[in-house]
Amino acid sequence: MNLREKLTILADAAKYDASCASSGSDRKHAAPGPDGKGGIGSTEGMGICHSYAPDGRCISLLKILLTNACSFDCLYCVNRASSNVPRARFTVAEVVKLTLDFYRRNYIEGLFLSSGILRDPDYTMEQVVAVARSLRVEHGFRGYIHLKTIPEASEALITEAGLHADRLSINIELPTETALKALAPEKSVPSIRRTMGRLRLKLDEAKSEQHLKHAPRFAPAGQSTQMIVGADAATDRSILDLSANLYGSYGLKRVYYSAFSPIPDASRKLPPAAPPLLREHRLYQADWLLRFYGFSADEIGGASGMLDLDIDPKLAWALGHRDRFPVDLNRAGRETMLRVPGLGAKTVDRLIVARRHRTLRREDLGRLRLPLGKILPFVELGDHRPTRLLDSDRLAAMLRPRPAQIELPF
Repeated sequence: MNLREKLTILADAAKYDASCASSGSDRKHAAPGPDGKGGIGSTEGMGICHSYAPDGRCISLLKILLTNACSFDCLYCVNRASSNVPRARFTVAEVVKLTLDFYRRNYIEGLFLSSGILRDPDYTMEQVVAVARSLRVEHGFRGYIHLKTIPEASEALITEAGLHADRLSINIELPTETALKALAPEKSVPSIRRTMGRLRLKLDEAKSEQHLKHAPRFAPAGQSTQMIVGADAATDRSILDLSANLYGSYGLKRVYYSAFSPIPDASRKLPPAAPPLLREHRLYQADWLLRFYGFSADEIGGASGMLDLDIDPKLAWALGHRDRFPVDLNRAGRETMLRVPGLGAKTVDRLIVARRHRTLRREDLGRLRLPLGKILPFVELGDHRPTRLLDSDRLAAMLRPRPAQIELPF
């Protein structure tokens, strides 16, 4: 099998992993390469697989598996041991060559590397680390590297991975331990959490020493994880509860949500159809509220345990807590303003600065091109007081998206 055929198989096999966004790295100030000159690559700029940093920067990554052969038989995975799919495997040298060649052609700015489990976790992790070591040490590569780590691998290997990678991720896979035992019996929640805990200790240690001149850098973009949504009966509330716990306990940079996708020859333990993609989108919106808007999982998890698919989680919360409104945008604190539907964190900060110099009016919101129809029922301004509509049952109906007429092909 030639390199192109391997790339076709192993790039396609990697598409199910969503935890592939790059942020928090600063390799442009890294040490020179082995020749004493500037290293190859950069995490800056725009460029195969596009990911977006929290600041909106577009990052292009070569996203591949080292191999899609796997000794584990996770029922939801297309690459499971019992799956009848074409198999391929890169050598360490092939992945290094692809990464450097693609970078030099300006196709990519970094590498996202994961793998099926070969032989045992330690052997697989050793191969993954060897790729990063070769890129960094032998070739002076300073682009972004994201490595998928294997919880059962030795601590020494995971430590070395953090010295070469910008970000490490460990997929928790499913929201409940019961589901993981049923669908991925070779994996263990305690093992995953134990590795996350070790990584947090190393990340905290590196952060405390970053002021030292020769302190080693350890995964400066932190750690992340991924959960599959819709492969089991877990509610959105239970998923958000777990996410909040992971953020608090392990300092994760990001939890990624991946809607379950039906696979060939699927087990009867799996649902026959995929969940609505909109469910994944609502979870990302709710996750954003957890991380940046001061909401808790109990507030946005939905009364039934499921997020409303018709409206975003912040609007759903506001409609359920109308006694908290209207909010006076000329007097309210930042935390209160962040709960107004239609107002983002950056917008709130701009309004707080602006109101120091003048009374905020409707025209000020209009200049910022904000969704006035969504915001005005919930706020007070210098020239605006909401009507009794806030107490009306009609408000929810007005703010829900209108049904669109389906166009039939002729």
